[in-house]
Amino acid sequence: MKFGSVSHPEHIDFSLPEDHPKTRLVLEQFKDDNVPEIYVGCAKWNKADLKHFYPKGTKDELGYYASQFNSIELNATFYRIFSAEQFAVWKHKTPQSFKFFPKINQTISHYKRLTDVKAETELLLTNASQLEDKLGCFFLQLHTNFSPDNFRVLSEFLNFWPEQYPLAVEFRHSDWFNDVEVANNLYQLLETHNISNIIVDTAGRRDLLHMRLTNARAFVRYVGANHSSDYKRLDDWVERLKLWQDQGIKEIDFFIHQNTEKESPLLAAYFIKALNKALGSQLKIPNDNTNSQQNLFT
Repeated sequence: MKFGSVSHPEHIDFSLPEDHPKTRLVLEQFKDDNVPEIYVGCAKWNKADLKHFYPKGTKDELGYYASQFNSIELNATFYRIFSAEQFAVWKHKTPQSFKFFPKINQTISHYKRLTDVKAETELLLTNASQLEDKLGCFFLQLHTNFSPDNFRVLSEFLNFWPEQYPLAVEFRHSDWFNDVEVANNLYQLLETHNISNIIVDTAGRRDLLHMRLTNARAFVRYVGANHSSDYKRLDDWVERLKLWQDQGIKEIDFFIHQNTEKESPLLAAYFIKALNKALGSQLKIPNDNTNSQQNLFT
């Protein structure tokens, strides 16, 4: 994931901002003593990107990936709308507890920019519904130039979106967050439709760390900079997620990328181990036979 990459990550202040004051109020509506559902995964399962992850001779890449992780950020659906049959194949290759988080196709989000997209959206939903209980949350990544001038278009799309399908939205135009009135109108829209406000943590776009949750789901897209600071950043996220657990969060969807995909599973293993310890979760640690921090940057 090249978005937000920088030449010298050692010069970036990677500290997480304080939460938006409304985040706590949102979460406290859902507070109880239950451990939240937690999904941690990578963006891809192909061997070409995750070169050192698969045992030698692995042929069923998805099958092995799903034996190590409980979820996948399904970026492939951004580039093409897969058939219902293909979604059914993916479903049958994965364990009962596994979840897919499909990215909404670029025809809908980027080419047609949410306008006159009913047919494409319905086709995506119909086909992806073959995943049945393995369908997690869809996510919509809007173009960087999709600005608050498009608020009406966004509102009409969310009005059309079927409420039975969880949805999270990623905004990349900074004006959605810079103007207080615009931001408040956006947050109100997302809360009204029970839409999650995606948080992106990447080196070159620290402005996207708005830390404003709009429902009981935290959907985080974390982009490692291929630098030793990646681990401290993950430690900080564990601490923040523990705070959100105490405040009432119900679901955590956390997907780990790197600017240059090399060892995302190693970062994920480190993160999951720390998350299990801090939050009381019992997620499987992928390929739990190495010292992940030592192997990646030394």
